[in-house]
This record gives sequence, C-alpha cells and structure tokens, in this order.
Amino acid sequence: MPFKVHVKKGDLVAVIAGDDKGKQGKVLEVRPKENRVVVEGVNIQKRHVRPTRENPQGGVIERPGPISASNVMLVCPKCKRPARMRRRRDENGVKRVCVRCGEIVD
Repeated sequence: MPFKVHVKKGDLVAVIAGDDKGKQGKVLEVRPKENRVVVEGVNIQKRHVRPTRENPQGGVIERPGPISASNVMLVCPKCKRPARMRRRRDENGVKRVCVRCGEIVD
C-alpha cells in the first residue's frame, strides 16, 4: 500500500537527517510505494556505463539517488526556512499551510 508523502514533485526541501544534512534542493521524483524521494544534488551516486548509441563515450555518470521521505522537510517560500506543514481544507480542496508563518504553500 502506498504511503502518503508530504512533499510533491517540484517542492523545495531541506534534508534534516543523514550524510547530506543541511542541504536544500528541488524534489525531482516522489516514490510513494517506497516512501522515498529523489532530491536534486543530494545522495549523488556514481554509475559506470558502457558505451551505447545514446552515450558513445561511456564512462562514469553521477545522478541523485532516493532518500527516505522522513528525512526531508518542506521549505516555506515566505520564511525561507524548513517548517512543518499543516493541512487546511477549504472549498477548493486541501491546502498545505506553514505552521511557522501561516503562508499557503500550494
């Protein structure tokens, strides 16, 4: 059963645990079945690839790997700091609201 992930693709998040603690980046991919997210510039993994038609040179490529969704926190666009989000329901649906300043994120 997929998890309910608190961040969406394109959100700016801060890493709050692990080796990359303190880094910020944009969410590139959300994997709710695994409860993991891929964040730009975080958990960079090296992969050795052999030459193909798409990549005739081959070599070592670097790409971000997934990290646990519990290790990231959404950065409020108004505060510019990581903050917890509260869900507020209105006539248009459910919105994410910053606990720190009350700004609507969605």
